[in-house]
Amino acid sequence: MLFHLCTPDFPIWGNGRYTPNLVVHLWPWSDMLNERLAQLNDYPFARLAALIADVTPRANEAPIAMSVGDPQHQPPAFAAEIVAKNFDKWNAYPPLNGTPELRQAIGGWLERRFKLASGTLDIETQLATVAGAREGLFIAALLAVGAHKGGKQPVALMPNPLYQIYYGAAIAAGAEPVFLSATSETGFLPDLDAIPRDTLARTAIFYLCTPGNPQGAIASPEYLAKAIGLAREHDFLLVTDECYCELYYGDVVPQGGIEIASKLGRGPNGHAFDNVMSFHTLSKRSSAAGMRSGFAVGAPDAIATLNRLRSYSCAAQPVPVQAASAALWRDETHAIETRALYKAKFDVARKLLGGHKGYTPPQAGMFLWIDVGDGEATTRRLWEEAAIKVLPGRYLTKNGPDGRNFGAPYIRIALVHEQETVERALQRVAALL
Repeated sequence: MLFHLCTPDFPIWGNGRYTPNLVVHLWPWSDMLNERLAQLNDYPFARLAALIADVTPRANEAPIAMSVGDPQHQPPAFAAEIVAKNFDKWNAYPPLNGTPELRQAIGGWLERRFKLASGTLDIETQLATVAGAREGLFIAALLAVGAHKGGKQPVALMPNPLYQIYYGAAIAAGAEPVFLSATSETGFLPDLDAIPRDTLARTAIFYLCTPGNPQGAIASPEYLAKAIGLAREHDFLLVTDECYCELYYGDVVPQGGIEIASKLGRGPNGHAFDNVMSFHTLSKRSSAAGMRSGFAVGAPDAIATLNRLRSYSCAAQPVPVQAASAALWRDETHAIETRALYKAKFDVARKLLGGHKGYTPPQAGMFLWIDVGDGEATTRRLWEEAAIKVLPGRYLTKNGPDGRNFGAPYIRIALVHEQETVERALQRVAALL
């Protein structure tokens, strides 16, 4: 319970900030929440800032930040034109689950991209728009994790290395995070056969990123089918984070969770997408991260709960942004062009770094994941000697039961800039390595 009292005798606004006069906290579970939040003290970019805080680049070169997956390409010009054209709609509260136009555009893209049979997808019950996939990925744990699973604390499975949102969501929801090693020995994906049966019995949610961040590995159809089978056998929610699925560079086109689920037949609740929820975004496909435009597709019961939670806790996209989003999902030309831009940069990376013994070319995504022996030491050297900012692999990887962090030898390099900048940066990296 939170009791907030403001008396009319004192102003509540000052210097542009809200300044409550009296707040009385009667919140019996705040200690529990604070205990959970105390575990979230290792955000990668805060650790990176601390690591290089005392380092001043001495290279006579302009600094280049390659630590964050922040797309530097511009979205298609027509997106801005559509936002401007819909200026008169900024005064309207937007529909939480998207305009009919947006939902139809997303549904059409899903059917084309994942070759869904006609009638497989119901955009009214199996689709939810979100303000960026990050928001939806976090909420997914809140809807999937209950007080108990199998009479014990529920488990949230996630790959290791990992996107930190999976971990934060698991902690906030009260689940026990279980980190599944994704190393070169396992093809940079978790070994599904190595998950103990008693852990699966307690699992409430499994976050699976394909193509993976940071290694760029693509889960095969057989792998996805096995993961869905485990989800249905042990009654947990398989969340496939497919935000990089349009950035692939070889003959292997990433398949999606709902694509494989639809081929497996109806699940335990009689629906094609039972136990599966997949997330997509315009951030990478359309270089439109600032639009905060994404969606979830999957099991009707999970989608309904997601929409119910969002109706209380989240803001919807403005209508002009939804109009532009619909146009971006309908257009394939810019997505093909974006993929070609990234492929050209990875070709440069192969040329400049392919001879380094720690270099493994990714199948997809926007990152290089390179074994340099000591990721933190190399990160400091790259910043000091080459003015290149990268991210130590240790900061994306949780320690194993033996205390070892197998991500410690790696660095992650984000190839998000224009090709000329990327080539210049990788030349400096190659010279130092």
